[in-house]
Amino acid sequence: MMNVKKRVRGEGLGVRRSATVVCLLIISILLPALSACAAEMALGDPRQMTFKTVEFTPPDADRVVLKNGMVVYLLEDHELPLVSMTATIRTGSWLDPAEKIGLASLTGSIMRSGGGGGLSAERVDEDLEQFAGAIGISIGRQSGSASLDVLSKDLKRGLQIFAGLIRTPAFEPARVELAKLQAIEGIRRRQDNPGSIAGREFGKLLYGADHSSARESSIQSITRITRDDLAAFHRKTIHPNGMMLGVTGDFDKSAILALLREVFGDWEKGEVPVLTIADVPQSQVPKPVVRFVNKDTSQTHLRIGHLSIKEQDPDYVALAIANDILGGSSFRSRLFNDVRTKRGLAYSVGSRLNSGVHDQGIWLMRAETKLPSTQEVTARFVANMERMRTELVTDSELAEAKEAYVNSFVFSFASSTAIVGRLMELEYDGLPKDFLQQLRARVIALTKEEILAAAKKHFNPERLTILAIGSGEALPKLLSGFGEVKEIKLAPEG
Repeated sequence: MMNVKKRVRGEGLGVRRSATVVCLLIISILLPALSACAAEMALGDPRQMTFKTVEFTPPDADRVVLKNGMVVYLLEDHELPLVSMTATIRTGSWLDPAEKIGLASLTGSIMRSGGGGGLSAERVDEDLEQFAGAIGISIGRQSGSASLDVLSKDLKRGLQIFAGLIRTPAFEPARVELAKLQAIEGIRRRQDNPGSIAGREFGKLLYGADHSSARESSIQSITRITRDDLAAFHRKTIHPNGMMLGVTGDFDKSAILALLREVFGDWEKGEVPVLTIADVPQSQVPKPVVRFVNKDTSQTHLRIGHLSIKEQDPDYVALAIANDILGGSSFRSRLFNDVRTKRGLAYSVGSRLNSGVHDQGIWLMRAETKLPSTQEVTARFVANMERMRTELVTDSELAEAKEAYVNSFVFSFASSTAIVGRLMELEYDGLPKDFLQQLRARVIALTKEEILAAAKKHFNPERLTILAIGSGEALPKLLSGFGEVKEIKLAPEG
């Protein structure tokens, strides 16, 4: 070791000289290129560079309908020895009885955890572990979903288990009780997160607490649910002719169809519930509302907005781009630059347009700000909304918003699973398979005048609902300039 150190020290000067020579050589090679680059940059600002619009045509999937009405989408991808299946089922918590809110969600979770297809819950988990298979089942507000991920060599066994859980779940009593206890514990804890409180209470203010888009489970509603309720809900709402199955990965089309007919073919059709979610009657649409929840938090959580349009509305594209410019595009949005960058009033700030097909959408502005800034942030939100309603957006704002949307289009089809998932989603919602392409074309053709007209029509200051979660002693005074302030008292959760 000592000899090595001496050698290094003795040759240090030579090493430094060699390094200098090498550096000079590199500079002599790169200098012309750097000079050319600098000259090119001098000719124009890189921020002004333009690029051709991204053109992308997603691959199509095969669509097959089994005799019992089950729709199957197939898209082969042999890059990896994996197969993924995703099911969309026409069910949902919108079907929950008023006294048993949470029934659909519990049904979905116990379909997965409670055994099925003649196998106990423990046996299902053991078998899946043996070949690293993964199955998930859940039921949300407007649909149910199920998924299977498995190595292609284990596809048959994985599919048998998957089909058994969907078709004939066991709802083992012990697993039912465990799931109910877990649901109740989640209810007890849901008042801990101020952001979660803001989302739930804002929905109640807009839709009404009893509307299927806003109602929530309680300890009492979960306690009322029995195993027989779960079995009946499954029996009444889950049928093959109300199910779409997307299959992607390493498989042969004829072989996979034979397997699907083997495990699902003798499943008989049933009466599929028609997804129907009532709009909020105009007579019940709230006038300006200002509410607060008294909770000890480090910041005020603000939500400001109102009910909005559905995706199939003619103004949807214009309003979506208006929202993007206002607050949906993060760093380049008006709200971000005004409230955060210019004034330093909030770290998290933006706006969202949540639109679907089956129920009314919600448009909102949101922020988390320190308590003394609550009034100023609210005022800036209203001012920026009014500006969208009265002034044309700039050419650069429109160009940037269009470019962001068009270039992000490709990410809707980033994988075989995403492609099939999109097709299933569009069919579930009754939309044409080229609906996203239609939206893209409408975005490209959009004008500033159309954005102004949509904003003036659909950003409505007369219907604003303002909700703040924070220290209640100061909030009423800070919000009093925006309307009559009332407190929402949260019910204790047990």
